Amino acid sequence: MPDITLWFQDLLAGNVIFTPQTIRYYWDGLVTTTQLVFLSLVIGLVLAVPLAIGRSSGRRWISLPIYLYTYVFRGTPLLIQLYIIYYGVVFFDGIQETFLWPMLREAFYPALIAFTLNTAAYTTEIFRGAIKATARGEIEAARAYGMSKSLMMRRIILPSAFRRALPAYGNEVIFMLHASAIASVVTLMDLTGP
Repeated sequence: MPDITLWFQDLLAGNVIFTPQTIRYYWDGLVTTTQLVFLSLVIGLVLAVPLAIGRSSGRRWISLPIYLYTYVFRGTPLLIQLYIIYYGVVFFDGIQETFLWPMLREAFYPALIAFTLNTAAYTTEIFRGAIKATARGEIEAARAYGMSKSLMMRRIILPSAFRRALPAYGNEVIFMLHASAIASVVTLMDLTGP
């Protein structure tokens, strides 16, 4: 039987004892996981909306760099991105003498950077697809009304795109919660760590 099944059997039989110390470990892990997932999703969403607008632009000099960013971050595993950001930052000359080093030597901030960049790439593509799926009639009606491109984006395209993107973005939230378990590989004690 798997270990988890044995643990549940022991729990039902009354053989598992929760001490204040083990409860504190689980509580600390829950807080760390919640902070990591919430912050990465919020910052990733703030980054993804302008990136999605730029990605749906007809100008290649705007959309191509954003495409390359989303291609790289969606095409590589999050674990590799986390390793590169956490372990690779020390190889930059002089990074340990900068003001960033106190934050980068802690495990939480490199994990937050990796998770944020990853979720921003996925969310950018989710919102770009939702922007591109805006009905042509809505855009033509806004143009006929005399709206500028920025006003049309703010009042017509983005509100309807957010509604269309919500189910796919809900899947991204669940994925980030599942992916938070890999934060323990960089010595960050999350919910699955204890």
